[in-house]
Amino acid sequence: MNPDAFNLSILAPAFLAGLLVLATHVPLGRQVLRRGIVFIDLAIAQIATLGVIAADRFGFEPEGWIAQAAAVSAAVLGAVLLTWTEKHWPETQEALIGVLFALAATGGMILVANNPHGGEHLKDLLAGQILWVGPAQLLPLAVLTAAILALWFGIGQQRLGRLGFYGLFAFAVTASVQLVGVYLVFASLIVPALAIRSLPPRRQLTFGYLLGALGYLLGLLLSLLFDLPSGAVIVWSLAALALALNFLVLPKNPDAHVGAAPPPR
Repeated sequence: MNPDAFNLSILAPAFLAGLLVLATHVPLGRQVLRRGIVFIDLAIAQIATLGVIAADRFGFEPEGWIAQAAAVSAAVLGAVLLTWTEKHWPETQEALIGVLFALAATGGMILVANNPHGGEHLKDLLAGQILWVGPAQLLPLAVLTAAILALWFGIGQQRLGRLGFYGLFAFAVTASVQLVGVYLVFASLIVPALAIRSLPPRRQLTFGYLLGALGYLLGLLLSLLFDLPSGAVIVWSLAALALALNFLVLPKNPDAHVGAAPPPR
């Protein structure tokens, strides 16, 4: 154990980063479950990661604006492609998302193959470095999060349409993945959405945000206390709290309060 590790200058920015990620990922996760495209998050996150790796491969700093532009561009192109495939081949959309994820993941492996530090860089992008998030990184994410939530709740999910949904999704995931990593982004999107699916719709967001915040806080505290990888511990904490919520708190019928029917494709 490491009881001296609880430093607020480290813990506070990491927790705030988690809250900002959850702010967009909890409502987006509900829509992902309704659409039946669970692995879209992994695919878009991996495409954004490929953009960062490609920029690094050509000599640009991973934290620089060119790498950020490459990540956003790659994610938006991926979102446009998925919009097109959902329109033309909706019955195979989930399979196509899986293929796109595999192509982006292996493409990244190819690009870092001859880089002596490529493996470590790829690991950081997958598992994340949430404890190293600084206050300067939080402001751009906060601005983007506010803009995404304003569009999502202001315009409305239905009026945004298919392209609007995928576009917002691409920006949200791209901003998040470089702070907390692919695995934690996926867990933040799917785990709360799964945990709250049996609640009445009007209570789902409240419980989703609460579960996510507790999962991040518990995971950060445990990772610091036992000197373990923060991203991995947060993922397990989110899953454990989701299981506890479903088995100990919520009604036993998981379909009792499933939300509205999936939107038309």
